[in-house]
Amino acid sequence: MTYNFSGKRVMVTGAASGIGLASARALADAGAAHLVLVDLNEQALNNLDLACETSLYAGDVADEALWDRIEGDGGALDAALLNAGIAGQAAPVHKMAFADWRQVMAVNLDGLFLSLRTAMRQAKDGASMVLTASVAGLKAEPGIAAYGASKAATLHLAKIAAKEGARRRIRVNAIAPGGVDTAIWDSAPFFEELVEKHQGDRAGALNTMAEGMTPMGRFETAEELAQQVLFLLSDASGTVTGTALVSDGGYTL
Repeated sequence: MTYNFSGKRVMVTGAASGIGLASARALADAGAAHLVLVDLNEQALNNLDLACETSLYAGDVADEALWDRIEGDGGALDAALLNAGIAGQAAPVHKMAFADWRQVMAVNLDGLFLSLRTAMRQAKDGASMVLTASVAGLKAEPGIAAYGASKAATLHLAKIAAKEGARRRIRVNAIAPGGVDTAIWDSAPFFEELVEKHQGDRAGALNTMAEGMTPMGRFETAEELAQQVLFLLSDASGTVTGTALVSDGGYTL
């Protein structure tokens, strides 16, 4: 399918890499007039080359001052992808440091709340939003208490925002990806070990992991997820609101 975002002003957080970057590119290619792009990595933001006008905001999404600045600059939103997040340190609950727990919650929940609050304040009637959750918020796995809890909360927050925005025809949905081929794996110690076992072949390591985790035997690309985001942000998704699009290759079956 093709989507038409001509004349639209769209916000994307976590816009400099992964799903956020792929979605920003897809939105620009679909005719978006203006993208409001937010990411912690200022250099990566400045290096983006998109075929539309952009407003770039480098900063921590958990910093309320960043959102005060964005709101102060004004501008109504037609759509928003609230995607910024981190995986954090993996550890069982009884061994997890509180600082590691708080780091994940600060970005994945505090940052999501602040970005959603701004998006709801700036949203036009009939606007649409997508929150990036994860199948980790649906299926329990050991060692990911902070990440899984934050993504479960993301799913419910999307429902609450959808109900609050419904009178203004503001639609709010979530995506819940399973494994996605992004750089988020590269900092995980277990994945580094797997790459070593594959003599440095990252693609081979990723395929091995996907075959072991998903009935379909593969992970998605960020570009595939971006198309799902555009569907939910576009008029093609009709009255879909308050739901989660699970895209996990059958992992949760």
